[in-house]
Amino acid sequence: MRGMTLQKIAQACGGKLIPAGCLNEETEASCVVIDSRKIEENGIFVATKGERADGHSFIGQVFEKGALGVICERIPKENEKAGNFILVKDSLQALKDLARYYKSLFSTPTIGIIGSMGKTSTKEMVAAVLSERYRVLKTEGNFNNEIGVPLTVLRLRDEHEIAVIEMGISTFGEMSRLAEIVRPDSVVFTNIGPCHLEVLQDLDGVYRAKTEVFSYLSGKGRVCLNGDDEKLRATGEVMGKPPLFYGLSPQNDISAKDVVNRELEGTDAVISLEGSEFSVHIPLPGRHTIYNALAAAAAGLCYGLSGEEIQQGIEHVQGLPGRMNPIRTGKYLVVDDCYNANPRSMESALSLLGGTKSGNRTIAILGDMYELGEDSDLLHRELGRYAAGLAVDQLVIAGELSKSMYEAAAEACKEKADGPAISYYADTDALLESLKAENPFQEGDVILVKASHGMHFEKVVALLTEIMIQD
Repeated sequence: MRGMTLQKIAQACGGKLIPAGCLNEETEASCVVIDSRKIEENGIFVATKGERADGHSFIGQVFEKGALGVICERIPKENEKAGNFILVKDSLQALKDLARYYKSLFSTPTIGIIGSMGKTSTKEMVAAVLSERYRVLKTEGNFNNEIGVPLTVLRLRDEHEIAVIEMGISTFGEMSRLAEIVRPDSVVFTNIGPCHLEVLQDLDGVYRAKTEVFSYLSGKGRVCLNGDDEKLRATGEVMGKPPLFYGLSPQNDISAKDVVNRELEGTDAVISLEGSEFSVHIPLPGRHTIYNALAAAAAGLCYGLSGEEIQQGIEHVQGLPGRMNPIRTGKYLVVDDCYNANPRSMESALSLLGGTKSGNRTIAILGDMYELGEDSDLLHRELGRYAAGLAVDQLVIAGELSKSMYEAAAEACKEKADGPAISYYADTDALLESLKAENPFQEGDVILVKASHGMHFEKVVALLTEIMIQD
């Protein structure tokens, strides 16, 4: 890691260096981790206190594996002579301070991916497109918070030619703290939606919280906004430059037409940008992937890629677990979209399922949507009515908050003769027990699994795929 000697690290995070003996002042750290299992020789371990474990308990282990040093809030007596320590008041703050300093050592063009929904899938698409020309550093998974963002920045190396960093928030001020670390040159903004409303209150609050990033842009890049989003479309110049708008509407700078839904096989479209057009197959399911592709095209345009390079990058993208990821078991198809959920993403996923024309049965297993504030009950009810109105064969609903969804769906189904069959379970455990007791699915079924992450519906996906493979 460029310039990351123990002395520089201690200086950057405001810590006190306590060497074990004679110190090699030229040795640079190989990595920075908070997971002791990921330590490398000459790596730096940041001992943090988590909900389940205290990193200070693993200090001895990381030194045995060859760690160069440990950043910690206290030095356990049994480890006093184990190695080099950097003593700090707050390990998590030290991690952020270190990442801020480290990022300042690089001039690598950096793109921040922000928005209410679709950040991770958009990040993957943007990275896939830019990889056609550049060596790209990208956020792993959804490491987009005040721990994940610093860890991503600290993975930056001299060989990287561009960085794509996802930035997620849930409260005011958080985006400023992330942006101060990342200092993006460009931003790709996916949308404004009803997320974290218990703190941000309304869509205007969501917009204000996320656009805090604009104050930290370097001025060297461009802001790329979803022009079909009413709130984003109203954005004026940022850092003296007009936004680059993308979306399905032809009024956008980058747009799509001749869209053909291939259902779970993806989408075909013609993308228009700067007076030219190219046809592309988006290999991931869902209407939202068109917006991901357009966002990636906008980023590619900002960084000099040709239409052919953008096309190839879009067609090379791969899906992620928990995000509209089709799992084929030979007998059934499970659509794993259980990483997170909010009203808009639920509607999008259900619309895709309801529009499936394969002739197979379609089942939606749905759970609670968290962090919706005082409108939570209303939003769950609206989704229940929406789901009941689709061409879906069966609705399986679980969770305390989702009881409202179930009740609204049941009421709506009374008004139509061909509505879906509906069942309800109090929580995820009850649902799992039912599935273990009896497999209710048939050969050829298409099964959507979706809820907020806290419902742990990944257990449902694991059980279903196990049941289906064994059948």
